Amino acid sequence: MPLSQNARGALMMTLAMGVFTTNDAFVKMVTPEMNVGQIMFLRGTMTLVMLILLARYYGLLHQVRLMFAPSVILRSGFEIGAAVSYISALAHIDLAVAATILLSLPLAVTFGAWAFFKEPVGWRRWSAIIVGFIGVLIVLRPSPDAFVPASLFAVIAVVFTAGRDLTTRRIHAGIPTLLVSLFAALTNTVFGAVLIVPMGGWSPVSASALGHLAIASLLILAGYQSIVIAMRSGDISFVAPFRYTSLMFSLTLGFYFFGEQPDGYMAVGASLIVVSGLYAFYREKQRARTVAAATAPQPPA
Repeated sequence: MPLSQNARGALMMTLAMGVFTTNDAFVKMVTPEMNVGQIMFLRGTMTLVMLILLARYYGLLHQVRLMFAPSVILRSGFEIGAAVSYISALAHIDLAVAATILLSLPLAVTFGAWAFFKEPVGWRRWSAIIVGFIGVLIVLRPSPDAFVPASLFAVIAVVFTAGRDLTTRRIHAGIPTLLVSLFAALTNTVFGAVLIVPMGGWSPVSASALGHLAIASLLILAGYQSIVIAMRSGDISFVAPFRYTSLMFSLTLGFYFFGEQPDGYMAVGASLIVVSGLYAFYREKQRARTVAAATAPQPPA
């Protein structure tokens, strides 16, 4: 029996979150051996090669000039900031903590859409944003004795990732998604190479670390493909909340690979972030219905 569009979208979103979280786990494994710049360079090189092969296969290499659109360049700048800050966070804090803070991304995007694009945000969604922010503060640990400064890298990653997603909305529809990803991989690789020396220089690369980064590169490509299929299948309001399945994956992988044990702060903060995010999605769906009803042509009396 074939899946409905909503079921297919939910399945692909769940798959994307599992793939991306597993990628984070493999990146975290190599952080003791090399600095952020070297990780970005090696992983980016592998991803770049695969994207070039895909672009050639689909006959897109003759359109590379489209990659240099201002919106694509700006998006890649945000992508670089997100990569540097999130890998830095993974190197110093638990995988589950970093992933939980990143769950506040939909709320950050909503705030950014209001601040920069003047999109209307009602008091209910403002309440969800505030509750989600409180959840992030709880995950960060309110006590000065328990606060881990490196966790701020994950907060910075949320800001950069929100900027990336908001900029993506402004990219012309005629620019293929694969070329957008190709330019992001190219700039990440180059910037990673630039950071290697300032961050401590090149470190010897073990066979296991190289294998982990190779797997991470494949996972990134699979994640990009899965999330594109997810967002093009079914209703976004139905599919998008399945993004929160990343918390389940991060808790499982964190425990299995790194022996992480979530505490009470983590449980409370994650609950607030997830509930506020789901409520924000619900309100967005209600608002979309209201707007559609108001703009629909009325039958003649």
